[in-house]
Amino acid sequence: MIQGDPASFYLDGQYEQLNPTWDVKDSQWKAAMVSGVLERNRLQPTTVAEVGCGAGEVLALLAQRWPQTHCHGWDIAPGAARFWHAHRGVGFTQGDFLAAPTTVFDVVLLLDVIEHVANPHDFLNRLRPWARHLVLHIPLDLSVASVLRETPLLSQRRGVGHIHYFTRGLALDLLAECGYEIVECTYSGAHLRPRTGFGRLASLMRRIVFGFSRDVGVRLLGGDTLVVLARPKTD
Repeated sequence: MIQGDPASFYLDGQYEQLNPTWDVKDSQWKAAMVSGVLERNRLQPTTVAEVGCGAGEVLALLAQRWPQTHCHGWDIAPGAARFWHAHRGVGFTQGDFLAAPTTVFDVVLLLDVIEHVANPHDFLNRLRPWARHLVLHIPLDLSVASVLRETPLLSQRRGVGHIHYFTRGLALDLLAECGYEIVECTYSGAHLRPRTGFGRLASLMRRIVFGFSRDVGVRLLGGDTLVVLARPKTD
């Protein structure tokens, strides 16, 4: 459970103890989402930064796909660094990306990040000058079902450090409030990737409800995530 400064959850090894694989198993899926949204919008970045890169597997997969692109990852957690030596051709820094930024990146990745940040408004505002585009993956933890049960929200808080919870509308409003315009926003289809027997049953229920209205279904039952391509507003 997070106590004191939320960053301590990652700095003192609590997160690593609870999540020793750093969710490497999801990396190929996330890399495909990132490359998909960039290619659909005809973006060919020469520089990519990932803030909160964890094990660095997503960035390594993107570097393989785009060998001419300079990729660099940052993470505050010391435990993540043990994975990085395996990823040749990708740069990594253990520390805070915003501590002393010096380069404007074509694309900055925030994959499962803003729900962990103590002050997401401050974080996104400070990040804006250093990113020509953002790609975000945002869990939509907040739903009628999750509020009624409450257990899913507490599990995300205690197990993986989520301290903010979003619906689609809340996530997009946050970005607008911080000076970004949305280029593309899509659901990831995370509900199609259940990992337990109960998850498969819940996935079937979601498929039925989502068939009538995806937005309403996600607000009712949750279970999906958001992929957003955004850029700083120019006016």
